[in-house]
Amino acid sequence: MSLVSINPATGRLLKRYRAHTSAQIETALAAVHRGHLGWRELSLADRARHLTALGATLRQQQESLARLITAEMGKTLATSRLEIEKCAACCDFYAQHAARFLKSERPFGAPKNATVVFEPLGVVLAVMPWNYPFWQLFRAAAPALMVGNTLLLKHASNVSGCALAIERLFTAANLPAGLLRTLLFSPKAIPALIADPRVSAVTLTGSTAAGRKVAALAGAALKPCVLELGGSDPYIVLADADLDHAAEICAQARLVNAGQSCIGAKRFIVVESVLAAFTEKFVARMTARHTGDPITNDIDFGPLARADLRTELHAQVLKSVKKGARLLLGGTLPAGEGFYYPATVLSHVRPGMPAHDEELFGPVAAIITAADEAEAIAIANNTSFGLGAAIFTRNHKHGRTIATEQLEAGMVFVNDFVRSDITLPFGGIKQSGYGRELSAFGIREFVNIKTVWVK
Repeated sequence: MSLVSINPATGRLLKRYRAHTSAQIETALAAVHRGHLGWRELSLADRARHLTALGATLRQQQESLARLITAEMGKTLATSRLEIEKCAACCDFYAQHAARFLKSERPFGAPKNATVVFEPLGVVLAVMPWNYPFWQLFRAAAPALMVGNTLLLKHASNVSGCALAIERLFTAANLPAGLLRTLLFSPKAIPALIADPRVSAVTLTGSTAAGRKVAALAGAALKPCVLELGGSDPYIVLADADLDHAAEICAQARLVNAGQSCIGAKRFIVVESVLAAFTEKFVARMTARHTGDPITNDIDFGPLARADLRTELHAQVLKSVKKGARLLLGGTLPAGEGFYYPATVLSHVRPGMPAHDEELFGPVAAIITAADEAEAIAIANNTSFGLGAAIFTRNHKHGRTIATEQLEAGMVFVNDFVRSDITLPFGGIKQSGYGRELSAFGIREFVNIKTVWVK
């Protein structure tokens, strides 16, 4: 079996990779298991020194790694560079703060001779997607490594070059052997790995369907897992919103990574009294954004990552229009090579349409009308997803109240777009998964929270 990387900007083959054999998978698993046994014995200060070196190596190789990301999945070169820097910053963050996050503590009201300590679990299987091929891995790996865990990486097949480059980074940074190994194989091998007693936990970023399968396997093996799954993030525009600001932020949020982001803005729920004004401003800003060769500096977003993704997205658009949505912008397949799709805006989007009920993983915006604030909030919450949400209002106090008490999501932003931040917990509820990454919360996901009582 071979895995194929195709350049989304041209549709041409980049490279074929041979899948690892069962023997190679066993060798890799044995290596990271041995690696954990040694790595967990190092002090936090020593682990921090190694993680800092990994961050420095990321920065040293930033340009070549960024070009690899752009070649394999199509995001602009500028955003690929930012992705590498964010990974390096994540390494630095946990190297600097892990000692505080993992400090032994005596819970409030606990006996004076009792403490709680945080220990590593072992090998973490990381099943990662293609849309942020370095960041998705490093935001899970950096905290896991600082605790004392090691990792097996099963990446999306279309970014196999990135997956192998990640493993090489550990060698280039002179880290101890066996901290991370990349595996190239069919998803059919995942159940056996999760069941293997040397694997202690699983983290997955991907679709809800994939999350259900992994959760079932991890549950059967009684192993913890973190699932960061799909989203249908609502962006609510209230009657008192700054419409120019809202339109600009909403366009930016919809087109980040060519719309291929679980926390990208998907549904724009606009109170009827400002619907016409917001729509005009929003369409103008979407019109001003252009797609093209991601290596160049004069475009806003690149192609979709794969041909099948573009086909599926276009079918969702056409089906929504057939059911009554109005196409205000885009919605046509461009001629020529590559997997490009234009910035697209649909209005009059209602339940029963793919643009309303499904996740649109691409540069397509769905405008939904709400009679008032109460209906806008109800529409926002009427989804099986619960990853991120945003609300636009000039009344900051009221916006905070809505964000805190009324919107059902793991992250809510007021007058800004949803994004990950190293210092804040990242994750969702409902069908968007469970568990948290990043911040102090993320580093405690894959630990043994051990009570120690000395009499």
